Amino acid sequence: MARQPIKPTDSELQILNVLWANGPQTVRQVNDDINSKLAPETKETGYTTTLKLMQIMADKGLVTRDTSQRTHIYKSDISESDTQQNLLETFVNTTFKGSAMSLVMQALGNHKASKEELDQIKQLINKLENQ
Repeated sequence: MARQPIKPTDSELQILNVLWANGPQTVRQVNDDINSKLAPETKETGYTTTLKLMQIMADKGLVTRDTSQRTHIYKSDISESDTQQNLLETFVNTTFKGSAMSLVMQALGNHKASKEELDQIKQLINKLENQ
């Protein structure tokens, strides 16, 4: 039986983004990175909170933990692209009733796309039409 795709929580995604960007990290490194990107009015995330989340993530199969040293090193056990694909598919299905067009129209209607972004979108459309 195929394994159900895991849908990380917002807090888990925050940790995964650090691991995807920086590679394997200690809890301290992940916690420091997360706190360095907070808005000034946002309360910092405590070390023990990050540690507990990462332990839960290891149990869920989102990360693996190297315990061969005194300081444990965590790395993502799921790919960024697979996670994005899975979350996007769920989002489109639940929010836009499966319509990619509705998603794109909403995104373009609420966001001023740069000329470069529009050129990239046109290139993607041309590529998809010529497949």
